[in-house]
Amino acid sequence: MFKKKDIFFKTLEEMADTIVEATEYFAKGVSDLSDVTAFAKRMKEYESQCDQYTHTILKELNKTFITPIEREDIMALTTSLDDVLDGIEACASRFEMYHIREKDEYITLFADVLVRSTHQIKSAIYLLTQKKLLAIREHCIAINELENQGDDVLRVSITTLFANVKDPIELIKRKEIYERLEQTTDYCEDVANTLESIIMRNS
Repeated sequence: MFKKKDIFFKTLEEMADTIVEATEYFAKGVSDLSDVTAFAKRMKEYESQCDQYTHTILKELNKTFITPIEREDIMALTTSLDDVLDGIEACASRFEMYHIREKDEYITLFADVLVRSTHQIKSAIYLLTQKKLLAIREHCIAINELENQGDDVLRVSITTLFANVKDPIELIKRKEIYERLEQTTDYCEDVANTLESIIMRNS
């Protein structure tokens, strides 16, 4: 029954690998914003790569009768993984659009939370493909805790922003980036929630 690992599970693993790689690139990129155009372009390439994986899974779902887990679970997991990379890429594109060149300690903190979250996601996806369902739980808990840290960073960053930044344009730009980064930690939590429902249905 699980012979199909080659395509569904393999593609989910590739998505998880790409998300980790992209997030690490993002974290490195926000510490040096000397070339935001190249930074945004590379992030767009990661996002396109993830879209290709999504397309592969959709195509296979349409022609495969027996799937390793429920179709809707594969679809929900694929969508939630894709949302994570879309979120990070949307943040990267803002650096270019808003001409942001200066390093920002809160963006660095968000990037760190996202790197750790996506590593947890990757570990969980690999456990899923090995059918080690109950072991996934600890990674889901870790992702939930990291999402809470993202909430804390948002609160502090917005408070500091309004206390210290007088230029309204700069304030709007930074606030949007902070909120998008926090939303991306929510997308990571969505992956964890999807994995939790897969565990419940299959164990």
